[in-house]
Amino acid sequence: MTTKTTKTPNLIEPKGNYIGGKFVDVRDVMGEIVVKSPADLTDHMGSYAYSYRAVDDATVAAREAFNSWRRTKPAERAELLKRYRDAIKKMEPRLSEVIAREVGKPMWEARQEVATMINKVDVTLNDGLKAVADYEIPAIMDNTFGACRFRPHGVFVVIGPFNFPGHLANGHIVPALATGNTVIFKPSEKSPGVGQLMAEAIHEAGFPPGVFNLVQGEREVGRRLVVSERVDGVLFTGSYEVGLKIKQDTLQQSWKLLALEMGGKNSALILDDADLDWALYETLTGAFITAGQRCSSTSRIMIHKSLFDSFVERFHQRAKAFTIGHPLDNPFMGPLIDANAVEKYLKFVGIASREGCDVIMRGKQLDVGSQGHYVTPSVCLVRNTSMSSVKKSVYQQTEIFGPNVAIYPFEDLGEAVELANATHYGLVFSVFSKSREKYEKLSEDLRAGLINWNRSTVGASSRLPFGGLKRSGNHFPTAVSASSYCMYPVASLEVAEPKPVSSLPPGLNWS
Repeated sequence: MTTKTTKTPNLIEPKGNYIGGKFVDVRDVMGEIVVKSPADLTDHMGSYAYSYRAVDDATVAAREAFNSWRRTKPAERAELLKRYRDAIKKMEPRLSEVIAREVGKPMWEARQEVATMINKVDVTLNDGLKAVADYEIPAIMDNTFGACRFRPHGVFVVIGPFNFPGHLANGHIVPALATGNTVIFKPSEKSPGVGQLMAEAIHEAGFPPGVFNLVQGEREVGRRLVVSERVDGVLFTGSYEVGLKIKQDTLQQSWKLLALEMGGKNSALILDDADLDWALYETLTGAFITAGQRCSSTSRIMIHKSLFDSFVERFHQRAKAFTIGHPLDNPFMGPLIDANAVEKYLKFVGIASREGCDVIMRGKQLDVGSQGHYVTPSVCLVRNTSMSSVKKSVYQQTEIFGPNVAIYPFEDLGEAVELANATHYGLVFSVFSKSREKYEKLSEDLRAGLINWNRSTVGASSRLPFGGLKRSGNHFPTAVSASSYCMYPVASLEVAEPKPVSSLPPGLNWS
């Protein structure tokens, strides 16, 4: 768990905001975001000034660009997106390293993220746009032609997260642009450099001025973008608490579309006929990949009581074997994002103990040789599995966003389903069993947007919908489904050649 990495030079020089087709200096500066790598606090990644004035500048530019962009032929928009894809591909080494250093993600994961960003363009153009294809119904009524045509909403604000600073924002941006909307992107204040590189790729692709805009800033900049009257929708990925605040801030704007992709408290159900070695591998990696900082992380494991003791022993031993270190050294786990995340993580391990859980592996801060926010994994056993205990537990109901997992024993499938469903979230479940019949029976009763069979809760495909229920989302799944919320349907009944009225309805006494 030591590091051999030496600091590398900065790969990015802050350029300000990207508004109206060019990078512009920040006017009327309100503050500055100073970025230090969570992997090494002596690694200064840059300082990004921000201003509330940029909100007006960006929303005006995006609104003015919309009228011409929505009329641009889909093939022309697709060609520009392919150029954007190629620009991302060209900057892959640089972008991967910025992701790794800026948010602490191991290089192998950062490279996977960039590959997913590249792939998103083709998935959207080849698969995603099918959901918003116009269609016609000749003779839908007597002498009447029927049609449904899809239209872009207008100006979208995209609020990005830190854990996938490129991929998750990109998952909103690409379908929004492909369907004729204009975009204002506010990256997480933890990852402004990734946002700037995405803007550089857009610029290289040659998008018209104002179609894509980048505004750096902290929470108040995001709030002002969200409530702007020039904005037609907000596409957000992040925590439930921030998603709820967005909804509250826009209560008086009922017309504004909100696509909220939020948190998870995801469960793996391991049945008595499961392949235990495979289930161990999938749940261990699902719990601790990205240091547990994924909305899809495996945070709860329900296992049949006949396998409980042997599973816990092996899980505990293997959880000690993860390499933790600087992201450029390519460990399995890097650091948490900041000191607040470390404090929250350690606090919740303590809460679990006070609530009666057996903490068999206590997470702690870790010195890896560089000054960063490193922690070890933690494992807790939940002995009291009564519904009243589970539902009132602060530890069991909160998304911790760290490398922690709770393990529960169960006796029958009904109890397993009840335990899995007993959280405020409904994003991903995994079922481990050799029986498809048991998997299908469970999937009917589990309340989530994704239900996997013998696969981890992490690792979703961009060619399938991604979204959850309850506190995990508001019924606008992303990934391949994102195009659906980027457009609205316009239904038409059309009469090309009106015919003389042959009969009148009762009560009309026209001569």
